[in-house]
Amino acid sequence: MLVSLTVGKVDAGVTVLLTPDKRLIEFPSILLPPDISSGSIVDITVARNTASEDAAERAFRALQDEIFSSFGAAEPATPILRCRNATQTSVVLEWDPIQLATADLISLALYRNGQKAGNIPKPLAMHSTKISGLAVDTEYTFHLVLRTTAGTFTSERVTVRTHKMTDLSGITITTGILPAATREGLTKAVERIGAKIVDGVRIDTTHFVTTEGRGIQWEKANELNIPVVRPEWVDACEKNGRILGVTKFYLDAVRFEVPETTRSPQTPVQKELPPDPPRREVASPGSARSPMGKDENEARKEEAVSEESESEDEEREEEEQKVRSGGQDEQKVLAEEGLAVRLKPTVMDASDDEKESPGESSGEKDGKSPGGGGSFQDVAL
Repeated sequence: MLVSLTVGKVDAGVTVLLTPDKRLIEFPSILLPPDISSGSIVDITVARNTASEDAAERAFRALQDEIFSSFGAAEPATPILRCRNATQTSVVLEWDPIQLATADLISLALYRNGQKAGNIPKPLAMHSTKISGLAVDTEYTFHLVLRTTAGTFTSERVTVRTHKMTDLSGITITTGILPAATREGLTKAVERIGAKIVDGVRIDTTHFVTTEGRGIQWEKANELNIPVVRPEWVDACEKNGRILGVTKFYLDAVRFEVPETTRSPQTPVQKELPPDPPRREVASPGSARSPMGKDENEARKEEAVSEESESEDEEREEEEQKVRSGGQDEQKVLAEEGLAVRLKPTVMDASDDEKESPGESSGEKDGKSPGGGGSFQDVAL
């Protein structure tokens, strides 16, 4: 197709061409002959180049196939989650390494019972995690959510139930420095309770058993806050049939046993001390102690009778006091250090009683009625 156009304004970059029907067309000046000027007429031939179109189409398709084979043939894999170990209060979960293909990682999150528990730090390097602080004998559901530039992928849900206190199968032990006989006994005890021993400190190690606090594994257990206990802890768990606390079995708890042993003999000594030595030690050896709940005068009576029956050579004296202010008879017999003391028939105040008979109990001193109107209880020896 041949088109004749008149050159209008010529600029360095664009030339204005006029069609026969007076329409303006902006045309690149570089495509026009160099010697044209305003008023020149140029013929422009317009034709379709199908060969070039076919070549461009083939090049474009090849590029699309290369991009698809490089970036679209594989997609990120769905995470596969599983339970590695469970105890009474913790669960260890693990999964296969994350496959991102050509996509970029956005995040890897762990969900517990449908609620987000948190993002996994360094998901490309970490393939396991430990969840602590769980309830005993409780069922939990976990799943992973992988977010990438190629989409979001959710793993299958894993249901885990924490163990009962009597279930010791979740105990995972790593051993440290142990004598040969102790190690052999520990191995047999672990087999009997259904637990397991693993090599090296791992994420699922629940206890580190050793008799000496040294070594690389011992240092690693301290860094991971794994309880370091003595072999006696396993024996105690087997004997009680349930998992026990580790406070008394810590390796460094041995140094605290001495103060406890020192305090133990003092306890019975304090318990054996009589509450009121002067009251309880009046009777001679062999005499029966007054039973609880009886009056002091009755106790004195029994002690005096017992003393007189055992001491045949001792004299027994008694005297009745004469009528005091109310005209009533009074009789008071005191037994002190195995002897009967005769009291004068004169009126004595409380201070004289305390001076003459310091071994009397407060109940006997208070036996006098105030004002002198009452009388002592009659006591017959």
